[in-house]
Amino acid sequence: MTDPTAPARRIARFPHLRQDFAASLVVFLVALPLCVGVAVASGVPAELGLVTGIVGGLVTGLMRGSSLQVSGPAAGLTVLVFEAVREFGLPALGVIVLATGALQIAMGALRLGRWFRAISVSVVEGMLAGIGLVLIAGQLYSVVGAKAPASGPEKIAGLPRALVDAAGNTETLASLALGAGTVAVLVGWKRLPAKVRTVPGPLAAVGLATLAALLLDLPVATVEVRGLLGSIQPPSLSAFGEAANVGLLGTIVAFTLIASAESLFSAAAVDRLHDGPRTAYDKELVAQGAGNAICGMLGALPMTAVIVRSAANVQAGARTKASRVLHGVWLLLFAALLPGVLAYIPLPALAGVLVHAGAKLVPVRALVSLWREHRGEALILVVTAVSIVAVSMFEGVLIGLALAVAKTAWEASHLRLEIVDKGAGPVQAYLSGNATFLRLPKILDSLESLPQDRPVELDLSGLHHLDHACRTALETWAERHSAAGTEPVKVTAA
Repeated sequence: MTDPTAPARRIARFPHLRQDFAASLVVFLVALPLCVGVAVASGVPAELGLVTGIVGGLVTGLMRGSSLQVSGPAAGLTVLVFEAVREFGLPALGVIVLATGALQIAMGALRLGRWFRAISVSVVEGMLAGIGLVLIAGQLYSVVGAKAPASGPEKIAGLPRALVDAAGNTETLASLALGAGTVAVLVGWKRLPAKVRTVPGPLAAVGLATLAALLLDLPVATVEVRGLLGSIQPPSLSAFGEAANVGLLGTIVAFTLIASAESLFSAAAVDRLHDGPRTAYDKELVAQGAGNAICGMLGALPMTAVIVRSAANVQAGARTKASRVLHGVWLLLFAALLPGVLAYIPLPALAGVLVHAGAKLVPVRALVSLWREHRGEALILVVTAVSIVAVSMFEGVLIGLALAVAKTAWEASHLRLEIVDKGAGPVQAYLSGNATFLRLPKILDSLESLPQDRPVELDLSGLHHLDHACRTALETWAERHSAAGTEPVKVTAA
């Protein structure tokens, strides 16, 4: 006999199941082309992008941390993964990602997650801008069916020639048309009626390009399909032996810092989009680490929390973590039951999706506003981005961090000394700002140049900070000046 109260009990247990189910479908449709596109751009089998998306949903999605942000392969790590695969080989990727996950778990356990919020926003935005520029440059070669050079400067310098060569070839023109059409659909999608926009833009763009390629029988390259199980390659024991390589260790550190920073900054952004529970940063770092550890064991791509999927999840009405877990289920079912569909997707369309994603990483409008209000921060952003393009990801981020620290040190030691001498009476000296040992030579040079036969009034009330070295030096100077036979120096305390 059926229990008439069973449906009511299920609703009470999962009160938001309907909203989460609908949101999971939207996130799945957004994630599918991005998972495949990021994998292809990273130089690995397309199925490995799906594996990372599945792990992001079923493993990281179940864990505590941020309830609504969605994890998977990120465009922000594409350049770094491509360089790592090119330098160390695909078998080493699993070792790198596994080590990255282990480090993230350790940092979360040590409660270091919140400290990533202390990283300069300009450095992070500069990092993403640099990644975006390299990603755009590299994927434009894929749009025209050409092979991209290895370094960032070579990619950018060779683009005009690649585009000119494409103009004289029928096959490359077809590829260019598909890629440009994909970007055009993505740019114009948000201007279409709301009913049309129920289909996610990336899915619509790739779907239309695939349909056009099939109907017009265009001579363009498509995704190579190996099958889900055939693409999974757990790292071998010999691959673990490469872990002692200094270059590989540097890559692991770069993966860890960038993946962690991107995930936690994404969490902060997602928290601003909803009124639900706030992110527990240390737990989220552990969840990201667990997901990356499993991805490493499977030889898949690294994962981060992805703002595009996370925003789509929130905007689709998700209320609990069930939506992101279900999106992982849909990715698994697709990879298991319909992998052959991937073989119809044109590579120029995926490249167009990533060109659009890379452009969104470059904060042009924010940079203009930042330049007007905080030129120092804008300079850090630009230098970080240019360094990533010109040198490499890791060195570029280090240069940005060094600039941010130098700027902070400069601001922390910013000091103004104003001397007022009316010709008669005491000389008045006003100190304001932060008096640290870094500015001590300038302070003493100015004070020691004051006339010895005149009384001095030293006003320190405008100081925000006076360190021990400066305090001691000022007291010593005041004693020497007073000993010259004039009135004692009058000091107004800070």
